[in-house]
Amino acid sequence: MTTLISGGQVLSTAGASAADVLVDGETIAAVGAPGTLGPADETIDATGKYVLPGGIDAHTHMEMPFGGTHSVDTFGTGTTAAAWGGTTTIIDFAVQAKGTSLLSTMDKWHAKADGNCAIDYGFHMIVSDVNDSSLKEMQACVDGGVGSFKMFMAYPGVFYSTDGEILLAMQKAREIGATIMMHAENGIAIDQLAVQAFAAGKIDPVQHGLTRPPELEGEATSRAIQLAKVTGAPLYIVHLSASQALAAVAEARDDGQNVFAETCPQYLYLSIEDLAKPDFEGSKYVASPPLREKSHQADLWRGLRTNDLSVVSTDHCPFCFKDQKELGRGDFRAIPNGIPGVEHRMDLLHQGVVAGELTLGRWVETCSTTPARMFGLYPRKGVIAAGSDADIVIYDPAAKQTLSVETHHMNVDYSAYEGLEITGKVETVLSRGRVVVTPSGFSGSTTHGKFLSRDLNQYLN
Repeated sequence: MTTLISGGQVLSTAGASAADVLVDGETIAAVGAPGTLGPADETIDATGKYVLPGGIDAHTHMEMPFGGTHSVDTFGTGTTAAAWGGTTTIIDFAVQAKGTSLLSTMDKWHAKADGNCAIDYGFHMIVSDVNDSSLKEMQACVDGGVGSFKMFMAYPGVFYSTDGEILLAMQKAREIGATIMMHAENGIAIDQLAVQAFAAGKIDPVQHGLTRPPELEGEATSRAIQLAKVTGAPLYIVHLSASQALAAVAEARDDGQNVFAETCPQYLYLSIEDLAKPDFEGSKYVASPPLREKSHQADLWRGLRTNDLSVVSTDHCPFCFKDQKELGRGDFRAIPNGIPGVEHRMDLLHQGVVAGELTLGRWVETCSTTPARMFGLYPRKGVIAAGSDADIVIYDPAAKQTLSVETHHMNVDYSAYEGLEITGKVETVLSRGRVVVTPSGFSGSTTHGKFLSRDLNQYLN
C-alpha cells in the first residue's frame, strides 16, 4: 500500500521545508517538491502541519523491577502511550540481577517485549554484576544488537559498581566498540546522607532531593569521565540533571573526549518545589537523580542548544501513587524511584521551541536524529528520507492541549505535568508505514512492533 503525505512542512535537523512524502509499504519511497509525488492508495493532508521523523526515546523502563514492586507500564501499554505522543521507537533497559548472566537477562527481556509492542524497540543492557563471565558476554550482546551497557555509581547493594568494576567494563567496551552509559551519582555518600536524615526524623519526600545534592552528581560525572579517559571508552551520561554535571561534560567534550549526555523533560520543567508538595504529593516526583532547584533549568536548555546535551529521553519509569509510591510513607528511602513521561516528551520539547529555547531543527535532532545515530539506528530511523523506515509524525504546531491524568494513555494514576497548558499536538503517527494514531484515536496493534538489532554508536570513529 502507498500513502502520500502532502502539503506539510517536512522537518529535519536543518529546519523546515515544504515537501511531500511518499510511503510505499514500510519505508519512505520518496521526498519531493509539493505536488510532484503520487498518486497513492491513500493521501493524508498535512497542510499547516509539521511532518517529522518519529521520536526515539532512548531511555525507558517498562515492567522494571524496583524496590519490591515494578513499573506499571507493560511493553504493550507503554509503547501504545509512546505512539500517542509521537514516539515510534523506544530503547528499554534489560536489567541484569546479581548472580545472573547478561545473555539470560536479554532472553528474559525479549520474552517480555516480543509480540507485545505497538512500536519498534531495542534494548540496552544494565550490567550490575561485573565478573569474568559477564565481561565476556558483552561481545555476545553486541552480536545480538545490543551495543550499549549501563552502569551505576548509585544504589549500593542493588545496581552499584565500584570504580574498579567500572574500569574493567570500560576496558571491555573500548575493546569491542561499545558505549558505556552511566548513572552518575555518588551513591556511597548519598546513602550516608539519607541515613542521617532519617535518623533525624526527616522522612518526607523532599528529603530524597536534599540527600542527593547536585554536587554529588557533578562529582560522580567527573569521576566517570576520568575513568573513561583512562580506558579510552566512549561514555554516555544518562538523565543529567545538574549544572555541575553539565559543566564536567562540556569540559570533556571541549577537550575532544567521546563523552555524550542526555537530559529529560522533568529536569527542564519540574523542580524540587514539586518534591516538597504537602500530603505526600511530593512522592509523585521522586526519581533519581532528583528534581533540582529551578536555577539549573536555564543551564540545561543552554546545554541542549550547544550540544553538550545531545539527547532528550524520558527515563520513563511509572509507579502509581496509590499502593506503590505510598510504600515510602514514613521513610522517603522506600519510595519507588521514577516519573512517567514517555507520552509527553515530543510535546514538551516542542514547547521549548514555542518558548524560544530550541529551534525546530534542534527539536528533531535531540528527540529523533541524534538518538538514532547515537544508538546505531540511522538512517533506518531518525530521518525523513527515501529508504528510511516510514516512522512519521504529523504534528499540529498550533493546537492547544492541557496535560492531565484524565487524558493521558500511560498506565499510571497521576500526571507529573497535571494542568500544564502547552501549544502543539500530535495528529497522526505512522510506524513503519502503518497508521497507528489518527485524530480519531489509536489504530495500531501491540503485535506490530519489531525488535531492532542496533549497530554501534555512529559518532565514534
